[in-house]
Amino acid sequence: MSHAVFLHAAADARFAPFNLREGAPGEALLDVAAVGLCGSDLHYYKDGGIGSAVISSPFVPGHEFSGWLTEDVPELGLARGALVAVDPNQACGRCEHCREGHPNLCPDVVFIGAPPHDGAMTERIWVPKSQVVAVPQRFTPSQAVMLEPLGVAIHAVDLARPRLLERVAVLGCGPIGLLILQVLRTVGAGEVLACDPQPHRRALALELGADRAGASVADIAEWTKGEGAPLVVEATNAPEGFRDAVRAARIGGRMVLVGIPDGDSYVVPASEARRRGLTIRFSRRMGHVYPRAIELVAQGKVDVDAVVSHRFTLAEGPEAFRRHAANEPGMVKSLIFPQGLDRG
Repeated sequence: MSHAVFLHAAADARFAPFNLREGAPGEALLDVAAVGLCGSDLHYYKDGGIGSAVISSPFVPGHEFSGWLTEDVPELGLARGALVAVDPNQACGRCEHCREGHPNLCPDVVFIGAPPHDGAMTERIWVPKSQVVAVPQRFTPSQAVMLEPLGVAIHAVDLARPRLLERVAVLGCGPIGLLILQVLRTVGAGEVLACDPQPHRRALALELGADRAGASVADIAEWTKGEGAPLVVEATNAPEGFRDAVRAARIGGRMVLVGIPDGDSYVVPASEARRRGLTIRFSRRMGHVYPRAIELVAQGKVDVDAVVSHRFTLAEGPEAFRRHAANEPGMVKSLIFPQGLDRG
Protein backbone atom coordinates (compact mmCIF):
# COMPACT_ATOMS: atom_id res chain seq x y z
CA MET A 1 0.00 0.00 0.00
CA SER A 2 1.32 3.40 -0.98
CA HIS A 3 1.02 6.48 1.21
CA ALA A 4 0.62 10.18 0.53
CA VAL A 5 0.17 13.53 2.21
CA PHE A 6 -3.42 14.74 1.80
CA LEU A 7 -4.81 18.22 2.32
CA HIS A 8 -8.37 17.89 3.63
CA ALA A 9 -9.04 21.54 4.39
CA ALA A 10 -7.30 24.58 5.79
CA ALA A 11 -4.77 23.59 8.49
CA ASP A 12 -5.59 19.91 7.93
CA ALA A 13 -2.75 17.88 6.37
CA ARG A 14 -2.65 14.10 6.90
CA PHE A 15 -0.32 11.25 6.06
CA ALA A 16 -2.50 8.33 4.96
CA PRO A 17 -2.73 5.32 2.62
CA PHE A 18 -3.07 6.18 -1.06
CA ASN A 19 -4.46 4.11 -3.90
CA LEU A 20 -2.47 4.81 -7.04
CA ARG A 21 -4.75 5.14 -10.06
CA GLU A 22 -4.26 3.18 -13.26
CA GLY A 23 -2.04 4.76 -15.88
CA ALA A 24 -3.47 6.16 -19.11
CA PRO A 25 -2.08 5.93 -22.64
CA GLY A 26 0.84 8.28 -23.11
CA GLU A 27 1.75 8.33 -19.41
CA ALA A 28 4.90 7.27 -17.57
CA LEU A 29 5.10 5.96 -14.01
CA LEU A 30 7.65 7.59 -11.70
CA ASP A 31 9.03 6.69 -8.32
CA VAL A 32 8.90 10.14 -6.74
CA ALA A 33 12.43 11.09 -5.71
CA ALA A 34 11.71 14.46 -4.11
CA VAL A 35 8.93 17.02 -4.00
CA GLY A 36 8.99 20.65 -2.94
CA LEU A 37 6.62 22.35 -0.54
CA CYS A 38 5.76 25.40 -2.60
CA GLY A 39 4.24 28.69 -1.47
CA SER A 40 1.06 27.80 -3.35
CA ASP A 41 0.86 24.47 -1.47
CA LEU A 42 1.13 26.50 1.71
CA HIS A 43 -1.71 28.78 0.61
CA TYR A 44 -3.93 25.71 0.17
CA TYR A 45 -2.96 24.69 3.69
CA LYS A 46 -3.49 28.12 5.24
CA ASP A 47 -6.51 29.35 3.27
CA GLY A 48 -8.14 26.19 1.93
CA GLY A 49 -7.73 27.36 -1.65
CA ILE A 50 -6.42 29.96 -4.06
CA GLY A 51 -9.16 31.84 -5.89
CA SER A 52 -11.42 29.35 -7.66
CA ALA A 53 -9.06 26.43 -6.89
CA VAL A 54 -10.63 25.34 -3.61
CA ILE A 55 -10.18 22.13 -1.63
CA SER A 56 -13.60 20.47 -1.96
CA SER A 57 -12.36 16.96 -1.14
CA PRO A 58 -9.02 15.57 0.08
CA PHE A 59 -6.28 15.86 -2.53
CA VAL A 60 -2.54 15.24 -2.75
CA PRO A 61 -0.51 18.44 -3.25
CA GLY A 62 2.93 18.77 -4.80
CA HIS A 63 3.75 20.18 -8.24
CA GLU A 64 7.52 20.66 -7.87
CA PHE A 65 8.99 17.17 -8.14
CA SER A 66 11.52 14.83 -9.62
CA GLY A 67 11.41 11.09 -10.01
CA TRP A 68 12.99 7.95 -11.42
CA LEU A 69 11.37 6.32 -14.44
CA THR A 70 10.05 2.83 -13.69
CA GLU A 71 10.27 1.79 -17.34
CA ASP A 72 12.03 2.79 -20.55
CA VAL A 73 10.54 5.73 -22.45
CA PRO A 74 12.10 5.23 -25.91
CA GLU A 75 10.26 8.14 -27.53
CA LEU A 76 12.13 10.46 -25.14
CA GLY A 77 15.39 8.50 -25.33
CA LEU A 78 15.20 7.76 -21.59
CA ALA A 79 15.87 4.46 -19.86
CA ARG A 80 14.35 2.93 -16.78
CA GLY A 81 15.89 4.45 -13.66
CA ALA A 82 16.69 7.81 -15.24
CA LEU A 83 16.15 10.83 -13.01
CA VAL A 84 13.73 13.31 -14.57
CA ALA A 85 11.91 16.51 -13.72
CA VAL A 86 8.27 17.16 -14.60
CA ASP A 87 6.52 20.25 -15.94
CA PRO A 88 3.26 20.23 -13.93
CA ASN A 89 1.40 22.51 -16.37
CA GLN A 90 -0.61 20.59 -18.98
CA ALA A 91 -2.10 23.36 -21.10
CA CYS A 92 -4.78 22.59 -23.68
CA GLY A 93 -2.63 23.74 -26.61
CA ARG A 94 -5.73 24.86 -28.53
CA CYS A 95 -6.98 28.07 -26.95
CA GLU A 96 -5.98 31.56 -28.06
CA HIS A 97 -3.62 31.95 -25.10
CA CYS A 98 -1.77 28.73 -25.87
CA ARG A 99 -1.54 29.60 -29.56
CA GLU A 100 -0.07 32.99 -28.66
CA GLY A 101 2.66 31.31 -26.60
CA HIS A 102 1.20 31.70 -23.12
CA PRO A 103 0.49 28.15 -21.88
CA ASN A 104 0.89 29.41 -18.31
CA LEU A 105 -2.31 31.44 -18.78
CA CYS A 106 -4.41 28.64 -20.30
CA PRO A 107 -7.85 28.64 -18.65
CA ASP A 108 -8.28 24.93 -19.39
CA VAL A 109 -5.02 23.80 -17.83
CA VAL A 110 -4.69 20.53 -15.95
CA PHE A 111 -2.14 21.33 -13.27
CA ILE A 112 -0.58 18.51 -11.29
CA GLY A 113 -0.97 19.18 -7.57
CA ALA A 114 -3.76 21.79 -7.78
CA PRO A 115 -7.22 20.64 -6.67
CA PRO A 116 -8.83 18.48 -7.86
CA HIS A 117 -5.73 17.01 -9.52
CA ASP A 118 -3.51 14.96 -7.21
CA GLY A 119 0.15 15.86 -7.02
CA ALA A 120 3.43 14.24 -6.12
CA MET A 121 3.49 14.12 -2.31
CA THR A 122 3.29 10.36 -2.62
CA GLU A 123 5.55 7.46 -3.51
CA ARG A 124 4.57 6.93 -7.14
CA ILE A 125 2.79 9.06 -9.73
CA TRP A 126 1.63 8.74 -13.32
CA VAL A 127 2.51 11.73 -15.49
CA PRO A 128 2.06 12.51 -19.21
CA LYS A 129 5.23 11.63 -21.10
CA SER A 130 4.94 15.00 -22.84
CA GLN A 131 5.58 16.70 -19.50
CA VAL A 132 8.65 14.65 -18.56
CA VAL A 133 11.82 16.78 -18.64
CA ALA A 134 15.18 15.08 -19.17
CA VAL A 135 17.92 16.39 -16.88
CA PRO A 136 21.68 15.77 -16.67
CA GLN A 137 22.11 12.55 -14.72
CA ARG A 138 24.69 14.20 -12.48
CA PHE A 139 21.85 16.33 -11.06
CA THR A 140 20.56 15.35 -7.63
CA PRO A 141 16.84 14.81 -6.98
CA SER A 142 16.84 18.13 -5.09
CA GLN A 143 18.31 20.02 -8.03
CA ALA A 144 15.80 18.47 -10.42
CA VAL A 145 12.94 19.53 -8.12
CA MET A 146 14.19 23.10 -7.94
CA LEU A 147 14.05 23.51 -11.72
CA GLU A 148 10.33 24.27 -11.44
CA PRO A 149 10.61 27.20 -8.99
CA LEU A 150 13.69 28.38 -10.89
CA GLY A 151 11.51 28.39 -14.00
CA VAL A 152 9.03 30.63 -12.18
CA ALA A 153 11.91 32.99 -11.35
CA ILE A 154 13.15 33.01 -14.96
CA HIS A 155 9.65 33.82 -16.23
CA ALA A 156 9.35 36.69 -13.74
CA VAL A 157 12.69 38.15 -14.86
CA ASP A 158 11.63 37.75 -18.50
CA LEU A 159 8.58 39.88 -17.73
CA ALA A 160 10.66 42.41 -15.78
CA ARG A 161 13.18 42.94 -18.61
CA PRO A 162 15.87 44.52 -16.43
CA ARG A 163 18.12 46.95 -18.25
CA LEU A 164 21.89 46.63 -18.14
CA LEU A 165 23.20 47.77 -14.72
CA GLU A 166 19.72 48.89 -13.66
CA ARG A 167 18.98 49.03 -9.94
CA VAL A 168 16.38 46.44 -8.90
CA ALA A 169 14.49 45.99 -5.64
CA VAL A 170 13.42 42.45 -4.76
CA LEU A 171 10.74 42.24 -2.08
CA GLY A 172 10.54 38.88 -0.34
CA CYS A 173 13.54 36.59 0.17
CA GLY A 174 11.71 33.30 0.20
CA PRO A 175 12.63 30.62 -2.35
CA ILE A 176 11.27 32.49 -5.38
CA GLY A 177 12.75 35.82 -4.34
CA LEU A 178 16.16 34.23 -3.73
CA LEU A 179 16.07 32.55 -7.13
CA ILE A 180 14.95 35.78 -8.81
CA LEU A 181 17.86 37.75 -7.40
CA GLN A 182 20.29 35.10 -8.67
CA VAL A 183 18.73 35.19 -12.14
CA LEU A 184 18.93 38.99 -12.11
CA ARG A 185 22.68 38.67 -11.65
CA THR A 186 22.95 36.47 -14.75
CA VAL A 187 21.22 39.03 -16.99
CA GLY A 188 23.31 42.04 -16.06
CA ALA A 189 21.17 43.83 -13.49
CA GLY A 190 22.94 46.49 -11.44
CA GLU A 191 22.54 47.04 -7.71
CA VAL A 192 20.07 44.56 -6.20
CA LEU A 193 18.30 45.73 -3.05
CA ALA A 194 16.54 42.94 -1.15
CA CYS A 195 13.87 43.25 1.50
CA ASP A 196 12.50 40.67 3.96
CA PRO A 197 11.38 40.87 7.60
CA GLN A 198 13.20 37.66 8.59
CA PRO A 199 16.91 38.02 9.45
CA HIS A 200 17.93 34.55 8.24
CA ARG A 201 16.43 35.22 4.82
CA ARG A 202 18.15 38.59 4.56
CA ALA A 203 21.45 36.93 5.39
CA LEU A 204 20.90 34.32 2.68
CA ALA A 205 20.00 37.04 0.17
CA LEU A 206 23.35 38.70 0.80
CA GLU A 207 25.15 35.37 0.35
CA LEU A 208 23.39 34.80 -2.97
CA GLY A 209 24.12 38.16 -4.57
CA ALA A 210 22.06 40.97 -3.07
CA ASP A 211 24.06 44.16 -2.55
CA ARG A 212 21.95 45.20 0.43
CA ALA A 213 19.20 43.51 2.41
CA GLY A 214 16.80 45.35 4.71
CA ALA A 215 13.79 44.53 6.83
CA SER A 216 11.30 46.87 5.13
CA VAL A 217 10.78 49.24 2.22
CA ALA A 218 11.86 52.03 4.54
CA ASP A 219 15.40 50.72 4.05
CA ILE A 220 15.03 50.93 0.28
CA ALA A 221 13.81 54.51 0.61
CA GLU A 222 16.83 55.35 2.74
CA TRP A 223 19.33 53.67 0.42
CA THR A 224 17.90 55.43 -2.65
CA LYS A 225 17.49 58.80 -0.87
CA GLY A 226 13.74 58.60 -1.26
CA GLU A 227 13.83 58.04 -5.02
CA GLY A 228 13.03 54.32 -5.12
CA ALA A 229 14.07 51.71 -7.68
CA PRO A 230 13.25 51.86 -11.40
CA LEU A 231 12.37 48.15 -11.28
CA VAL A 232 10.70 46.26 -8.42
CA VAL A 233 10.02 42.52 -8.32
CA GLU A 234 7.62 41.49 -5.55
CA ALA A 235 7.75 37.87 -4.32
CA THR A 236 6.06 37.96 -0.92
CA ASN A 237 2.99 36.22 0.50
CA ALA A 238 1.74 39.38 2.20
CA PRO A 239 -1.42 41.31 1.24
CA GLU A 240 0.75 44.41 1.76
CA GLY A 241 3.27 43.22 -0.83
CA PHE A 242 1.62 45.21 -3.64
CA ARG A 243 1.60 48.33 -1.47
CA ASP A 244 5.24 47.88 -0.48
CA ALA A 245 6.26 47.33 -4.11
CA VAL A 246 4.56 50.60 -5.06
CA ARG A 247 6.39 52.41 -2.27
CA ALA A 248 9.72 50.91 -3.33
CA ALA A 249 9.25 52.02 -6.95
CA ARG A 250 10.57 55.20 -8.52
CA ILE A 251 8.22 57.58 -10.34
CA GLY A 252 7.69 56.11 -13.79
CA GLY A 253 9.03 52.76 -12.62
CA ARG A 254 8.08 49.19 -13.44
CA MET A 255 6.81 46.42 -11.19
CA VAL A 256 6.34 42.68 -11.51
CA LEU A 257 4.13 40.97 -8.94
CA VAL A 258 5.01 37.31 -8.46
CA GLY A 259 3.80 36.52 -4.93
CA ILE A 260 0.42 35.08 -3.97
CA PRO A 261 -0.99 37.05 -1.03
CA ASP A 262 -2.50 35.35 2.00
CA GLY A 263 -6.27 35.66 1.86
CA ASP A 264 -6.15 36.19 -1.94
CA SER A 265 -6.38 39.99 -1.56
CA TYR A 266 -3.99 42.89 -2.07
CA VAL A 267 -3.77 46.04 0.02
CA VAL A 268 -2.67 49.08 -1.98
CA PRO A 269 -3.43 52.82 -1.85
CA ALA A 270 -4.53 53.58 -5.41
CA SER A 271 -3.24 57.15 -5.38
CA GLU A 272 0.32 56.08 -4.62
CA ALA A 273 0.45 53.75 -7.62
CA ARG A 274 -1.41 56.11 -9.94
CA ARG A 275 0.64 59.19 -9.08
CA ARG A 276 3.85 57.32 -9.75
CA GLY A 277 2.62 56.37 -13.23
CA LEU A 278 3.80 52.82 -12.72
CA THR A 279 3.83 50.01 -15.26
CA ILE A 280 2.62 46.89 -13.45
CA ARG A 281 2.75 43.27 -14.62
CA PHE A 282 1.55 40.11 -12.94
CA SER A 283 3.52 36.87 -13.24
CA ARG A 284 1.83 33.45 -13.29
CA ARG A 285 3.76 30.20 -13.37
CA MET A 286 6.09 30.02 -16.40
CA GLY A 287 6.41 29.49 -20.13
CA HIS A 288 8.83 27.12 -21.89
CA VAL A 289 11.86 27.86 -19.74
CA TYR A 290 13.13 24.46 -18.56
CA PRO A 291 16.11 24.38 -20.95
CA ARG A 292 17.39 27.67 -19.51
CA ALA A 293 16.75 26.53 -15.95
CA ILE A 294 18.76 23.37 -16.58
CA GLU A 295 21.65 25.35 -18.09
CA LEU A 296 21.76 27.84 -15.21
CA VAL A 297 22.08 24.99 -12.71
CA ALA A 298 24.45 22.93 -14.85
CA GLN A 299 26.78 25.90 -15.34
CA GLY A 300 26.69 26.82 -11.66
CA LYS A 301 25.21 30.25 -12.34
CA VAL A 302 22.28 29.67 -9.96
CA ASP A 303 22.74 27.81 -6.67
CA VAL A 304 19.43 26.06 -6.08
CA ASP A 305 20.83 23.93 -3.25
CA ALA A 306 21.50 27.01 -1.13
CA VAL A 307 17.78 27.80 -1.08
CA VAL A 308 16.81 24.43 0.45
CA SER A 309 16.81 24.73 4.24
CA HIS A 310 14.91 21.62 5.41
CA ARG A 311 14.33 18.03 4.34
CA PHE A 312 11.51 15.76 5.49
CA THR A 313 10.32 12.20 4.95
CA LEU A 314 6.87 11.69 3.47
CA ALA A 315 5.43 10.78 6.88
CA GLU A 316 6.77 14.11 8.18
CA GLY A 317 4.97 16.04 5.46
CA PRO A 318 2.15 17.36 7.71
CA GLU A 319 4.79 18.62 10.13
CA ALA A 320 6.51 20.48 7.28
CA PHE A 321 3.25 22.24 6.46
CA ARG A 322 2.66 23.15 10.09
CA ARG A 323 6.15 24.56 10.59
CA HIS A 324 6.02 26.67 7.44
CA ALA A 325 2.56 27.98 8.30
CA ALA A 326 3.87 28.95 11.73
CA ASN A 327 6.69 30.83 9.99
CA GLU A 328 9.30 29.22 12.21
CA PRO A 329 12.73 30.89 12.21
CA GLY A 330 15.15 29.31 9.79
CA MET A 331 12.53 27.98 7.36
CA VAL A 332 13.16 28.85 3.72
CA LYS A 333 12.48 25.92 1.40
CA SER A 334 11.50 22.38 2.38
CA LEU A 335 11.75 19.25 0.26
CA ILE A 336 10.01 15.95 1.00
CA PHE A 337 11.62 12.63 0.05
CA PRO A 338 9.01 9.85 -0.39
CA GLN A 339 11.64 7.11 -0.83
CA GLY A 340 13.53 8.18 2.29
CA LEU A 341 16.13 10.84 3.07
CA ASP A 342 18.98 8.45 2.28
CA ARG A 343 17.92 8.39 -1.38
CA GLY A 344 17.72 12.19 -1.68
